[in-house]
Amino acid sequence: MMRVKDYAWTAVGLCAVALSLWLLFRDLRNIAPSEVAGSFVAIPVHRWLLALGATFIAYAALAWYDRIGLSHLGRKLSWTFISIVSFTTYALSHNIGASVFSGAMVRYRAYSTRGLTMAEVGVLVAFCAFTFILGMVLLGGLVLIVAPETVERWIAMPAWGARLIGAAMLGLVALYAFGSLRHFAPMKFGRLEIVYPRPSILVRQLCAAPLELIGAAGIIYFTLPAGGNPGFIAVLGVFLASFAIALASYAPGGVGVLEYCFLSSMPDAPKAQVLAALLAFRLLYLIIPLVFAIIAVIIFERGRLIEAWRHRAHP
Repeated sequence: MMRVKDYAWTAVGLCAVALSLWLLFRDLRNIAPSEVAGSFVAIPVHRWLLALGATFIAYAALAWYDRIGLSHLGRKLSWTFISIVSFTTYALSHNIGASVFSGAMVRYRAYSTRGLTMAEVGVLVAFCAFTFILGMVLLGGLVLIVAPETVERWIAMPAWGARLIGAAMLGLVALYAFGSLRHFAPMKFGRLEIVYPRPSILVRQLCAAPLELIGAAGIIYFTLPAGGNPGFIAVLGVFLASFAIALASYAPGGVGVLEYCFLSSMPDAPKAQVLAALLAFRLLYLIIPLVFAIIAVIIFERGRLIEAWRHRAHP
């Protein structure tokens, strides 16, 4: 049954990719590839450096996710090991899709060498996923309150309606914080049980999650041209919505889905330049990290094989 479900979600993801690519082709058929390439090459060097810095912030915050989760479990590991595992996990899962499941396998393979059980890794994965969702809800609520006009990029809604939704989102975050402070009973998702974190852990969650999303959105913001750039708050709001839809689609790497949602939400910006910024985002946030992650996995697995061989040779 589980294998059938896996195939079903894979099919859903591939269908989402196919549909999104078709919609993109329909909307971009009048744009020459050379125009996009020209926009990509025209990104100034200092903008590339700023985008690279934003990428570093995003992946550093992702490593912080793991660090916070391990502290929640009462496990202490070196920052170096956590950073390598986190970087490899997210670089692979962001490109493969279904990040919760693929991330669980990579994390267990690595953290089990440091004594973590399968149950502990399961809690860690759920904790990191929840931290990400917490950041999405927190930042989404703030964007809707500060810049309610952002929602008009998708649907017609009065400012008070957008602010009301934003306040409700922030209310959910406040409820979670209240549960932590008052030591509510654990949240249960099937067999999985997540204990409300200590207040010190909660504060770190509320810092790490927005930091990662701000860094990721910053990559696109810095590589967009000055002309037609709606400002960071608008870019952040569009990114949050587009990234959430891309993740929900189960499309590997959100291919096509992210691009279509983002382009549709920025009708006033030149499409070739927006597409060039999205290509820069994929290069810095997905493709280059994937290359390094594959190298890290090969080195790790090679070490495990050598260790196993030595153990068999000298029991």
